[in-house]
Amino acid sequence: MTSFTPVETTMSPVVALTADLIRRASVTPADEGCQQLMAERLSKLGFQIESMFFEDTLNLWARRGQGKPLFCFAGHTDVVPTGPLEQWHTPPFEPTIIDGMMYGRGTADMKGSLAAMIVATERFLAKKPELTGDIAFLITSDEEGPFINGTKRVIEVLEARQEKIRWCLVGEPSSTKVVGDVIKNGRRGSLTGYLTIRGVQGHVAYPHLVKNPIHLAAPALAELSQQVWDHGNAFFPATSFQISNIHAGTGATNVVPGEMTLTFNFRYSTEVTAEQLQQQVLAILDKHQLSYQLDWVLNGLPFLTDSGALVAAAVNAVEQIQGFTPSLETSGGTSDGRFIAPTGAQVLELGPCNGTIHKINECVSIADLELLTDMYEAILNEMLC
Repeated sequence: MTSFTPVETTMSPVVALTADLIRRASVTPADEGCQQLMAERLSKLGFQIESMFFEDTLNLWARRGQGKPLFCFAGHTDVVPTGPLEQWHTPPFEPTIIDGMMYGRGTADMKGSLAAMIVATERFLAKKPELTGDIAFLITSDEEGPFINGTKRVIEVLEARQEKIRWCLVGEPSSTKVVGDVIKNGRRGSLTGYLTIRGVQGHVAYPHLVKNPIHLAAPALAELSQQVWDHGNAFFPATSFQISNIHAGTGATNVVPGEMTLTFNFRYSTEVTAEQLQQQVLAILDKHQLSYQLDWVLNGLPFLTDSGALVAAAVNAVEQIQGFTPSLETSGGTSDGRFIAPTGAQVLELGPCNGTIHKINECVSIADLELLTDMYEAILNEMLC
């Protein structure tokens, strides 16, 4: 086992910076100095640094150049909680290398990507100080949390002052088996419903005096779970409907509950809109003559970058560095790309392997960090030279 020491000069730049970021216990929405560290590196490269603090969230907007087509690296410094510390092989905020893997919370999601972005930009600008475009970094500490005061708020500020991102590369861990094997060129939309079915509470021995909301809701829920919402398309699977939580009952075995509450979620494609899904759900509930209340939360719209300069550059970078053609996919959860894409930007996600993200003993391959840095530099070379 080889543990990191404060002496970073023995490590490559991307490994050293990743380690420095991991040491900062930035559990969402805390940043713990990560953005300051990044800002100091970027300031030396001529970036104009702007911190945006909203409520409990620190955001960094750093831009080099003014007025040219803008390429933006996007990501987050916050990480999910560690979980039980006793289950970690090594302390989660003391980066440790074992057999070529760096262990620590945030190594894969996504401090390794942030370090690769910074080092790639440093190397690129050292070789190509004259650019055909501008470079920016949009970094938040609110991606793993409620995503209210992070990228969403920064984009609102940028849009208000007509500051447009043309190409955005998000460092989310997109890869599955080998770094670069998957590039996310879109994400499904996410729509959540909070449903209350009303009945009449009473004694189980007097069914004529009660209305059991569980019984009443069952046929509607069965229909919702079997409904075909769309068939997807070349980039998106069919829209899915999943119930994630159901609650009813008083705790007593002889009482019919007066209401049942449940939570469901759609992960939906570009073949259907959130409004259409809402209308179809309401139609099914009304068809079964239920008394209900339904509240909606739209977590994110679907987006897709099916072609263009950024797709070509990212695919070329993987082919150049890894020797294979990556797969373009839209699977998985949501990302902050959903706030950037509606502005008209081309948005892709390219990052390390995601097999350990959010898990105990999260880790990233040291070799993959080097390869990812090479890919990011190759993309900059194609987009801005």
